[in-house]
Amino acid sequence: MVKSFHDLSEKEILALAISLEEEDGKIYGEFANRLKENFPSTASALEAMRQEESGHRRRLIDLFQERFGENIPLIRRQDVKGFVHRPAIWLNPTVSPQRIRNQVQTMESETYRFYQRALAKTTDAGTRKLLGDLAETEREHEHFATDEISRQAESGASAAEDESARKLFVLQVVQPGLAGLMDGSVSTLAPVFAAAFATRDSWDAFLVGLAASVGAGISMGFAEALSDDGALSGRGQPLLRGVVCGLMTTLGGIGHTLPFLIPNFLLATAIAVVVVAIELGVIAWIRNHYMDTPLLSAIFQVVLGGVLVFVAGILIGSA
Repeated sequence: MVKSFHDLSEKEILALAISLEEEDGKIYGEFANRLKENFPSTASALEAMRQEESGHRRRLIDLFQERFGENIPLIRRQDVKGFVHRPAIWLNPTVSPQRIRNQVQTMESETYRFYQRALAKTTDAGTRKLLGDLAETEREHEHFATDEISRQAESGASAAEDESARKLFVLQVVQPGLAGLMDGSVSTLAPVFAAAFATRDSWDAFLVGLAASVGAGISMGFAEALSDDGALSGRGQPLLRGVVCGLMTTLGGIGHTLPFLIPNFLLATAIAVVVVAIELGVIAWIRNHYMDTPLLSAIFQVVLGGVLVFVAGILIGSA
């Protein structure tokens, strides 16, 4: 049963404070461990904060043992009303340093408010002194997180880490997604338009396009997920890459397949051609924005491949 904060005894407040410090310390340690390889500056700051939280926990346990004995009741933040739900971003394999910094500020602010409220419910002088000291420390931690961001920005470490995060995002998400989008948008052109011009029937073209898109998505998803485990290449979790690649492949093929739900064959074909042009433009923009490919070069490469496959499909369907 979830309890109201106002109903907690001093014993329960101290037990909750111990639980909060333990949880925060573990989260900071998880963040630091996740970032130490690619973002050492932020990882170092988080490790320092983890050690501080461990010191807070020890001081709270000492006070609890002095006042209430050895048995510390298990009471957690989720057992008390009023705490904000924390999304478990420490489990996200692609979480960015900036998002972690923001999360740290939120955690420290929440813990500071907890100690402020706890002070109002305690009467023991020693407990009030410790809670007050910890509240001040958490307030300093909140400023520390802000100061750390400013210090890193001034030294260039923050910009370097953000650039590293961008490169990892490109490597782990954009590249497999782009590969899937290109395959789905380009490779399905031939079967879709071959079926369309061979049968002159929108529904037949739609079924062929749907089958080609789903089949290509499944094939590309498995191929990407099984290509490597990411341990040496740094390309991240195979499952994530496979899902991204598979979904984008299917999306790329579905885009110019959906217009063939229109019964009028000529109208459906005209709209599908426009959709193809939009798809190729999006691919060219992604290559330019994330892969640093010159825009004109990206447009030429993508359009050339798309046009060749498009023409091949029409010629085969018209034969």
